[in-house]
Amino acid sequence: MREVAFIKQNKEKWLSFEKAVFNNDFKNPDELASQYIHLINDLAYAQTYYPKSKVITYLNQLAVKAYQKIYKTKPENTNRIISFWKTEIPLICYQYRKFIYVAFIIFFTFTSIGVISAANDGEFVRSILGDNYVNMSLENIEAGDPVAVYKSGSNWGSFIGITINNLKVGMIAFVLGVFLGIGTLYIMFKNCIMLGSFQYFFYEKGVFWESVRGIWIHGSMEIFAIVIEAAAGLILGASILFPGTHSRYTSFKIGAKTGIKILISTFPFTFLAGFLEGFVTRYSNIMPHILSVSIILITLSAISYYYLIYPFKVQKNITKNLMPNPSHI
Repeated sequence: MREVAFIKQNKEKWLSFEKAVFNNDFKNPDELASQYIHLINDLAYAQTYYPKSKVITYLNQLAVKAYQKIYKTKPENTNRIISFWKTEIPLICYQYRKFIYVAFIIFFTFTSIGVISAANDGEFVRSILGDNYVNMSLENIEAGDPVAVYKSGSNWGSFIGITINNLKVGMIAFVLGVFLGIGTLYIMFKNCIMLGSFQYFFYEKGVFWESVRGIWIHGSMEIFAIVIEAAAGLILGASILFPGTHSRYTSFKIGAKTGIKILISTFPFTFLAGFLEGFVTRYSNIMPHILSVSIILITLSAISYYYLIYPFKVQKNITKNLMPNPSHI
């Protein structure tokens, strides 16, 4: 069968199934599972006969969404909270992985602009960070402790204050995505420019390594989480701009629900980053180099694995377990 005929023959069935999945319009999980089997058969057929077709991407995304519905509605003993982080979020991250990649590209681009601007304009750092902060940092550098700012206040006070602030930044980055993603881009631009100029400032003063050891003990998870939260904001904005086969309102609801789930998934990492900043970073100048570097690498590896690698493993496992036997096609 030619691809055009295949699509024409099954289009209405797919759209009807897609509408039912997103609107929870199924009488029971068995009905959903039955329709899901037909969808998987179509996906397997397309992969066999039209391996380069875009319809494979569409059917695969729809199959993942349907699986999530089945996974959440079928009787099981798995704790709902555990399944949220173990299966649901990884599947969402896989489905919307391009938004995460775009968010990182934007992050590196804006941060580079901050670095380049600071390198070419002697007053740029002061205009971004403020005279008081720059003067305080200069005094700390002269005193031999470039990141002394992280030692101010109590452990618990710093932990709570920093965590609340980071949660606030992440939520704002997501919510402002409602302005077609422009608000999210503004938050990223503002914070990345600050980060780039901030790091260049320490590089220019000859204490770059000391700043890295201090800042990135907590910054690895903190910054990474903000990028993921920005991706959630971009998803929200895209749901309004590109509704696809849905009405704009329905697409917005889907984008908002998806974005909120991604936002919530970052909270444990944000709390851990706040804990590290409040209780560990303040000792960076006296701890062995190997320890500080190990903390940075472990935290960065953990959050990178969860959002960039683990989703592929979950998706692969689901595809392997649920694809029907070719003899049944």
